[in-house]
Amino acid sequence: MTLAAGIEPLSGAAEAPDVVLTVDHLTVSVRTESGLGPLVRDLSFALRRGETLCIAGESGSGKSITALAVMGLLPPPAVRVTGGQRGAGRR
Repeated sequence: MTLAAGIEPLSGAAEAPDVVLTVDHLTVSVRTESGLGPLVRDLSFALRRGETLCIAGESGSGKSITALAVMGLLPPPAVRVTGGQRGAGRR
């Protein structure tokens, strides 16, 4: 399986056979004149085989930023993942 940059296969006790994606304590920040400002703070979820994950929220709440971060598609150096980890399950 090909993974987005920075996504590692899960290992150890946290891995469940049906988990295909996990995000633990994701924090995404944007560079501003006064330093880094958080866009998404401490987001965690697990997606299991056969499930559909819906991320809903108001405009500007971080849905697209979260998806881009999980896929490794944030435009550096302005926006970057500043905390947490993500992983992909094994097939």
